[in-house]
Amino acid sequence: MVNVTINGRPIQVKKGSMILDAARQAGVHIPTLCHIKELFPSGACRMCVVEIEGRNGLLPSCAYPVEEGMKILTRSPRVLNARKTIVELLLPSHHVDCLTCSRNTHCELQDLAKQYNIQSVPYEGKRRHHYTDFSSPSIVRNPDKCILCGRCVRICEEIQGVAAIDFTKRGFDTIVLPAFNKDLSETTCVNCGQCVLACPTGALYEVSSVQKVVQTLHEGKKYMVAQAAPAIRVALGEFFNLKPGEDCTGKIASALRRMGFKKVFDTDFTADLTIMEEGTELVERIKQGGKLPMFTSCCPAWIKFAEQNYPELLDNISTCRSPQQMMGSLIKSYLAEKEGISPDDICVVSVMPCTAKKYEALRPEMYKQGVQDVDYVLTTREFASLMKNFGINFDMLPKEPFDQALGTTSGSGDIFAATGGVMESALRTAYNLITGKDLNPLDFGEVRGFNYLKESEVDIEGLKLKVAVVNTLGETRRLIERIKAGEAEYHFVEVMSCPGGCAGGGGQYYGYDPDKTRERIQAIYSLDKERPVRQSYKNDRIKELYQSYLEKPGSHKAHELLHTHYIKRPKRV
Repeated sequence: MVNVTINGRPIQVKKGSMILDAARQAGVHIPTLCHIKELFPSGACRMCVVEIEGRNGLLPSCAYPVEEGMKILTRSPRVLNARKTIVELLLPSHHVDCLTCSRNTHCELQDLAKQYNIQSVPYEGKRRHHYTDFSSPSIVRNPDKCILCGRCVRICEEIQGVAAIDFTKRGFDTIVLPAFNKDLSETTCVNCGQCVLACPTGALYEVSSVQKVVQTLHEGKKYMVAQAAPAIRVALGEFFNLKPGEDCTGKIASALRRMGFKKVFDTDFTADLTIMEEGTELVERIKQGGKLPMFTSCCPAWIKFAEQNYPELLDNISTCRSPQQMMGSLIKSYLAEKEGISPDDICVVSVMPCTAKKYEALRPEMYKQGVQDVDYVLTTREFASLMKNFGINFDMLPKEPFDQALGTTSGSGDIFAATGGVMESALRTAYNLITGKDLNPLDFGEVRGFNYLKESEVDIEGLKLKVAVVNTLGETRRLIERIKAGEAEYHFVEVMSCPGGCAGGGGQYYGYDPDKTRERIQAIYSLDKERPVRQSYKNDRIKELYQSYLEKPGSHKAHELLHTHYIKRPKRV
């Protein structure tokens, strides 16, 4: 530990800590634009400069370590003037159509302009002009709003290992673009949306379905059905000044009903269904000598990543649809038959923590006889916006249950929101399928936690089941290369593209923040623990659905409605 003084207040911090981290430990806010938590600092934007007594010049706090006896000033006149000048220099070249910007009231540049009381821009500047790229099914790219902080580039390359975008050109003409000035849809982009989370302005945002959903609701011609994913319930409250992890399950259901949805379902239900199908598939592969390791299939960004980069592994991926697509399929088959409604007359809207789900819903494999299983996908951000559009007062919303026709859920469905959750849920069911007994204890700590890679071995009455849980596509690439080289051997691998899994999905609250994701994950496991039923195979509604409609896990009908296939895609730049 070393002793330092921050704004006259003495504190002790760990040796080697950056000044920025020391200040945060002391409760002192220092603004940043280029900084990304848990990545090596770049020190590019200079918004975080501080003054050190006895030193010439200002130093970037994100990239300068503390030293014994250091006296740090974070808000001296010199520091405040430097930060204000940086913002004033950014504004002239920034397109300030704030009222119509996707990030209005959630823009970090806007916040800094307010913080430093910038009421006029003292400089004139030339503005860049580049067309807005609407080619992607999930993400819109507007380079005119870019401030060249580099966060999106670093997230895409260093965390996701995709590198779909990068800096190009020089000087004032510098711009963030895909290689060879291609559109985003022509690149390696997997639609994960982590770049959108990281972007401080409106240079990157999701393809919005809000107006289409509003229009369809107002027209009143469709039988409107909604579903909400497990990760939504522990993140939505952040848009309404609640802490990350606050459980909003009941309010989500009541909000959707007040918007005009006829049925409101919990995607937890089809998470349970996914486990029944996926667990059965895993056991069959092990017993019958199928392709191993088997990879999970819930994450559409991971599926596209595999199709582009590892087509030789497509037979290793579970054929199960994601819970979103299973729910859409059942709504337009089972529910349609039960309610006597044509699938053409039903509109399914998903609320997801993910931008890649928009792409997934449009895949040709997710249509049956020309009918799309899921019509529109809203991110958590879009859902919060939709609630405000309808004038719904979040604080006054009652807590209501989801509809039960496809609704009763177990704790295994809840934990799909966290990295390791699918694995833990599958192990609970696979253990029962093999032994006829319950896994004891149910909590499987070895696959929990925020680490990018977790490995374990489960003894199922003599079968040493080797498993791995991986999140972020950069770590996934490294793991696959180890498997291909014969350096690692598993029976089952769970892959989630986003850091922390769906809890840290690209459609959640603005800002790449691993600490918030950890709080959401912790809340998800608390929900699981409170459930009276925590295993998918003990879900009475799941049992009833198989008995009355699907026959059994892995049946021909289950394969028709709940499974899919994958395609080799050309590897792009």
